[in-house]
Amino acid sequence: MHLAITPGQAHDLTAARDLLDNSVAGSILLADKSYDADWFIDLVASHGGASNIPLHGRRKNGDRPFDRELYKLRNLIERCFNRLKHFRRIATRYEKTARNYLAITALAALRLHLRFESTA
Repeated sequence: MHLAITPGQAHDLTAARDLLDNSVAGSILLADKSYDADWFIDLVASHGGASNIPLHGRRKNGDRPFDRELYKLRNLIERCFNRLKHFRRIATRYEKTARNYLAITALAALRLHLRFESTA
């Protein structure tokens, strides 16, 4: 798992390029409509991956394949973010520096991972 912090006013695509550098070739990226940019989909393909992103409403042509059943797995990611927000220190952002906030978020993510890994 890789985490990155961006300013609140920045779009998520600004950090996506750096996070893709750590991606595993042959994996499938699940993302929402806001990631529907040609340069981003090409970047995923150049890293050896595939993307499953629904077409944004502003698209004129819809010729890219999209698997609805696979996209439903994105719900797991959304639930993970919801569980991270249950940690009060993350939800209210007690940490003043980005470094400390990222460290606390990583610890919370590790705790969630260990909790659910032990029940599997």
